Amino acid sequence: MQPAGHHIAEFNIGTLAHDWDDPRVADFANNLDRVNGLAERSPGFVWRMTDDDMDDAQKDSAGVLGGNPRTASTLSVWETPQALEHFVWNTIHKRFYDRRGEWYDAAENTGPRLVMWWVPAGHRPTIEDAKARLDHLAAQGESDHAFGWTHLRTAGQGPETRGENVA
Repeated sequence: MQPAGHHIAEFNIGTLAHDWDDPRVADFANNLDRVNGLAERSPGFVWRMTDDDMDDAQKDSAGVLGGNPRTASTLSVWETPQALEHFVWNTIHKRFYDRRGEWYDAAENTGPRLVMWWVPAGHRPTIEDAKARLDHLAAQGESDHAFGWTHLRTAGQGPETRGENVA
């Protein structure tokens, strides 16, 4: 259950199969502003790490993400799981999610790539917070500390099915 006075944070990460400027990932790269802009205009959106800050975190070889130049990640906060769910499964985002196999390196993307957790309203998680939650999920499985859609569904707050309507 969503704790009173809390929002839901989400972090997703993957490694692209090709460099960012490679034509094989151009459709993905060229639509990031479109998808991120839609997220920011969506009901229930609270905050996301800026592109510049995320880019810096992804490229930092001494940072928690390891500095792989093909990393693609997002860190955001939403008012409710339902608001995040609607954006993920019922907007243009889903079209890009469904094409992830075209852009991401299957050999590099093992283990969980998405983690969610509760944050007090007004809190902005750091990339270190996000990576620690992802690592916890990978090591311990789903719990109230770090979870995915299954944990939310079990708690009656996640998607029963993944929406097929795309706006």
